[in-house]
Amino acid sequence: MTTLVDRTDTLTRDALAVLQPGFVGTTAPDWLLRRIGEGLSSVGLFGRNIASPGQLTALTARLRAEREDVLVAIDEEGGDVTRLEVRTGSSFPGNYALGSVDDVELTRAVAAELGRRLAGCGVDLNWAPSADVNSNSDNPVIGVRSFGSDPALVARHTAAYVRGLQSAGVAACTKHFPGHGDTAVDSHHALPRIDVELATLHSRELRPFREAISAGSKSVMSAHILLPALDPDRPATLSTQILTGLLRQELGYDGLIVTDGMEMQAISAVHGIERGSVLAIAAGADAICVGGGLADEDTVLRLRDALVTAVRKGELPEERLADAAARVRALADWTRGARGAASGPGAASQEGTAPGAEIGLTAARRAVRVTVGRYPREPLTTAPYVAAFTPVANIAVGDETPWGVAAELARLFPGTETGTYADAAVDDVLLAAGGRRVVAVVRDAHRHPWMSQSLDALVAARPDTIVVEMGLNAAPPRGALHVATHGAARVCGIAAAEAVIGT
Repeated sequence: MTTLVDRTDTLTRDALAVLQPGFVGTTAPDWLLRRIGEGLSSVGLFGRNIASPGQLTALTARLRAEREDVLVAIDEEGGDVTRLEVRTGSSFPGNYALGSVDDVELTRAVAAELGRRLAGCGVDLNWAPSADVNSNSDNPVIGVRSFGSDPALVARHTAAYVRGLQSAGVAACTKHFPGHGDTAVDSHHALPRIDVELATLHSRELRPFREAISAGSKSVMSAHILLPALDPDRPATLSTQILTGLLRQELGYDGLIVTDGMEMQAISAVHGIERGSVLAIAAGADAICVGGGLADEDTVLRLRDALVTAVRKGELPEERLADAAARVRALADWTRGARGAASGPGAASQEGTAPGAEIGLTAARRAVRVTVGRYPREPLTTAPYVAAFTPVANIAVGDETPWGVAAELARLFPGTETGTYADAAVDDVLLAAGGRRVVAVVRDAHRHPWMSQSLDALVAARPDTIVVEMGLNAAPPRGALHVATHGAARVCGIAAAEAVIGT
């Protein structure tokens, strides 16, 4: 006979099981270990939690000492969005670079090597890849995180990425369902809206997700976006029509559905994270991602209690919460089995020692596109002045990860100097450069009028200027030499520097 105490304990454990919280620091706090012992089934890692591969391996081992089957998740897309190498820049180019090469075997190999490193550090769920079709070049949050703007290309590379990552024993989390590419608003700050007809959504946004499902993606992440053609009232994360009707029933997906961060303003500013989490589970989500901005015990307890209270009030069916918790545990079982086939803990602690370790740089080199301008090209043979025109980074990328070509050019040419500019300041650039050749480094110049104006003025004053575009290659080439890297990962900077000096 089930007692009230038994039922309460089951509800509490199930409510904890569906949460994927973060925390602050490079060691697991006592409160987190305590909640894992009480039923918390997942932990999310961010750049603030990682100092080195060895430290990460020790951290994940400590989490599993508390509970062997805890899911350790990370937001490691490679490219611009890296947590493993947040302080140095990624050893892997991102999706846009891989899409520009359009070699699905290369994409699979890059994802497999990234997965090998994650598995070696004890991480078994990666909130990647982005399957968004970046059909809006002014998109402020997707951009180079997408494989491109062609649905067929994005679909085949999404599937290749999923297969590669999961071959290393790391579960993929294909995102942001049903597609965040055609937005001009960052859902970290407000609720984006996509006003297109149903036929367009099926032929464009949903195509990569169909391929990801066919490829066996173990999880899918929902988007905080409003699509009136699917649900005019609620964003995808909170929509029964989208998560249950479309993803589960129409597309036949049976894996784990994870929400995007519930503290993002698209949800929290309208519903609050407690109410938003209840609505998300009721709509069909199985796991609540929270912790990018809110990373404390109080948040976990508030969400746990909100879910339990919603069940008791009849606002959330008990069987729906139980089903969600069961799906989390099922994925944990899969990863535990896959972990045995992956590299043992610590195997990825020495970068560059394993087969395939150079695949990231190889891919970055293949992604570079060089356009020679009308001004005769002369190889860069002396230390230049690097002018980095720096936009405000979106929250997904963060502003702590270095990018550009200055460090690599300084290694090649001691005496290289650099300056960072956040507005049109061409006179300052020319004054600082003196007689040195200018290398202007930009990121999404087409989205920032001040950046485009600066480049035009700089090239007019110094026609031998070299331009390196490390974002979307959506503007006309400028300069004596225009180098498009299709991303700002560290390896993209290396490849760009090689192109600048003609190697």
